[in-house]
Amino acid sequence: MGDSVYPLPDLPCSLPTITIPEFIDLDAVANYFSSSFEVLSESHFLQDAIWRDTFVMTGTLRTFYSAKSIAAAWKDTSAIHKPASFAFQGKPHVIRAGDASWVEMRFTFETFGVPAMTADGILSVAPDKDGIWKIWLMRTIIGQLKGQPSVDKLDALATSNGEKLLNGSSDHSNGETTNGTVTNGTVQNGTSTPSQHVDFQCVVIGGGQAGLSVGGRLKALGVSYVVMDKHDEVGDSWAKRYDSTRLHTVREFAHLPFERTFPATYQEFLTKDDLAKGFREWAAKFDINIWTSTTVESGSWVSEHDTWELKIRRDGDQQTVTCSYIVLAVGANSRFPVAPTYENREAFRGLVQHSGEYTNPKAWVGKHGIVVGSGNTAHDVADDMYSNGMASVTMVQRNPTFVIPIELYRETHDRLYNANTPTELADMMFFTGPAVMTRLMAGKMLHAKIRQHPERFDALEKAGFLLDRYADMGYVIYVRQGGHYMDVGTSGKIAAGLIKMKTDSLPVRWVEDGLVCANGDHLKADVVVFSTGFVGNMRLLVAELLGNDVAAQVEDYWGLNEEGELRGAFKPSGHPGFWYTGGAIGQARYMSRFIALQIKAKCLGTPLPIYQKTPPRNSSIAVKKVL
Repeated sequence: MGDSVYPLPDLPCSLPTITIPEFIDLDAVANYFSSSFEVLSESHFLQDAIWRDTFVMTGTLRTFYSAKSIAAAWKDTSAIHKPASFAFQGKPHVIRAGDASWVEMRFTFETFGVPAMTADGILSVAPDKDGIWKIWLMRTIIGQLKGQPSVDKLDALATSNGEKLLNGSSDHSNGETTNGTVTNGTVQNGTSTPSQHVDFQCVVIGGGQAGLSVGGRLKALGVSYVVMDKHDEVGDSWAKRYDSTRLHTVREFAHLPFERTFPATYQEFLTKDDLAKGFREWAAKFDINIWTSTTVESGSWVSEHDTWELKIRRDGDQQTVTCSYIVLAVGANSRFPVAPTYENREAFRGLVQHSGEYTNPKAWVGKHGIVVGSGNTAHDVADDMYSNGMASVTMVQRNPTFVIPIELYRETHDRLYNANTPTELADMMFFTGPAVMTRLMAGKMLHAKIRQHPERFDALEKAGFLLDRYADMGYVIYVRQGGHYMDVGTSGKIAAGLIKMKTDSLPVRWVEDGLVCANGDHLKADVVVFSTGFVGNMRLLVAELLGNDVAAQVEDYWGLNEEGELRGAFKPSGHPGFWYTGGAIGQARYMSRFIALQIKAKCLGTPLPIYQKTPPRNSSIAVKKVL
């Protein structure tokens, strides 16, 4: 398995450090570019410009750097797709980020190659040193496949109120048989016995937010599919987490496709039970074809037929399912727990858990607790321990941690995700920016807010907490896959000394009543919970389910490639007919549309052409180390 790399600091990107006047004719700026698209050349771009394409021109996720590289790639891909009918949408507006500013405008266009598509785009422009307006950032995004249903629209069941439906269906159309047939899959032997052989175009493995979202999008496009989930009920991927689980992001970020799943009647920070209820009702409302209590035991690729053959166990019975496409949506951070090992484990007479097993500390009242780790889950567990009356709570912190006060995060995030902005528009604005740019934006905006509240962070450090006060958000998300805490209240308890910190020396050995650290300090404990994460690479699960030959061909999951794009996720994986998906709810929701569009295009016999070239960049472009 490949090692994580972090290329963002070494990629050429800088925000336009120019002040756009308050009063400027923005329509004139848009008109200046209105006739440029079909003849785009190097002269239209700033020298350090960036183009990020999301599947429409390159058939995958690509980011190109510098005017020279962009112009060449645009020319190459335009010859294939024949883009035309460019039109600006809405009003241009000025974006201001500290000492940087630019004009941003949305546009649409169509392609007339194979397959023909509609597309969206976002153009960010700024004057060059001579005052000539040029493109700093261009984003292009696949909209729809022409002549096909919309991937973004699905009608709810006319008679559904979200109640009393079996597996999201009132008519047994979810792969169940009626007289030896199924409406969404094909029974191969014409019987309704548990040993039947059923065929779908696509099997989605995993029924959390990622799997449900892909399933809904596939249904919208008319693709034969089934979502398989090991749990007994839709929503159990949340319902079975520890009792105090709640999102550390706001309700408006948590919707599933096609609607606002969680209206204002839900609380702002959704609990695990809120999420489970919303997911169940959504699956019923949109009649999602989901098989619960179903596990994939093994699978193989039949190359002569370009088909997957899966051996599954459904409600205890074995069955064979075939399909052309698999989407693995089981979630990276749940299957392979990681924890440090200390000497003399057999000496400890207390309880040891990983956070994956943890539910609540109600039975531990009056006992001494240790939490190893300092990310979101570790803070939740420590807060639970304190709030439930444990005699002492100590957090063992192994590395500095980035703490983000939720109210500071919301000052920026709520501008996009709110009750007045369509979720699909917010998603397009939020998720289509190149990682190298969003890293700089997050650093500039969030770090500035943190600097305005030094006392909050000083108090944490005084309590012994190791802060990475101005962390690189890109590194935290894409490499560490954690190592941060969205502060919804626990930091105050740490600062007040209610939750103790141990950071100067780490544990090395178990003793009967706790842990001994390298410097000889003794940490008294009756309970130790390791909130130390999971192996985040789903490629390990590919090997387990589909074999080493398949795993050898697919990309690693997560981390970044040399362009700053996510490895593995959402795009062609390296093996025919196989995709990974995952991420937080917002990312899973939005990126599901692109997986479904790729699969639909393949079903039609017109797969998205993948552009693999990387034209050379301007030799004069220098990397500016900002963080």
